[in-house]
Amino acid sequence: MSAQSHVSRITAPQITARKNGDPIVCLTAYDAPTAELLDAHCDLILVGDSVGMVVHGLTTTVGVTLEMMIMHGQAVMRGAHRALVVVDLPFGSYEDSPETAFRSASRVMMETGCQAVKIESGSYAAETISYLVERGIPVMSHVGLRPQSMNVLGGFRARGRTQAVADEIIENAIAADKAGSFAVVVEGVSEELANKVTQAVSIPTIGIGASAGCDGQILVTPDMLGVFTRVPKFVKKYADMQGVIEEAVSTYASEVKARSFPGDANTYKFTK
Repeated sequence: MSAQSHVSRITAPQITARKNGDPIVCLTAYDAPTAELLDAHCDLILVGDSVGMVVHGLTTTVGVTLEMMIMHGQAVMRGAHRALVVVDLPFGSYEDSPETAFRSASRVMMETGCQAVKIESGSYAAETISYLVERGIPVMSHVGLRPQSMNVLGGFRARGRTQAVADEIIENAIAADKAGSFAVVVEGVSEELANKVTQAVSIPTIGIGASAGCDGQILVTPDMLGVFTRVPKFVKKYADMQGVIEEAVSTYASEVKARSFPGDANTYKFTK
């Protein structure tokens, strides 16, 4: 029997244990090749419902379905073998009741093999989080700017400008913590508010457009790679993939038009 190396996957409790410790590195992925590239560098890979916008061309995340999340979750799990993989529950798949949330979350975990799910955490969420965790489903919460609620919030705008809204965000984070979440995403809030949320909860905070003082950071991978011309103001572009892709495609198109064989002409030489 040949020996096979075994890579231990990071677990939700290990992420929780990083509170006030080494910063947690997180990125999104929606396919196997990207997940494989991220796996060695990330502690947590999120299969975000942002897939609807960055892959499927939707204008918001509201149109993302459970079937879409399962398909992309399956792909990411084929590429990632070390990082904790978390899959977003999409709009309409969990808000109705804890029972509905469990049916959706259990299906996602059973069909993808992922280790946890994420839900956007409004005032209703604590009961649902507790219900899921008690039944063996790790939950990552999400407070601040909640993209699935953009129609109520008035668009993708920073949250917490008034004291009342800031207090509500802190309260939602505390409720998610007490209900059993293993971490909480804090999106689109001021540095001051993000730091207050981080201090108020016993679980790690994962910032996105928030504060370097959070316990970890996450970005939408195509945004940070420079795939798109327009990205949120807080995103640092670490590459110019749009330029790389356009140049490569342009070169390829020129070679095809010049009848220059695109590749090794001997690749398909038959032998007897």
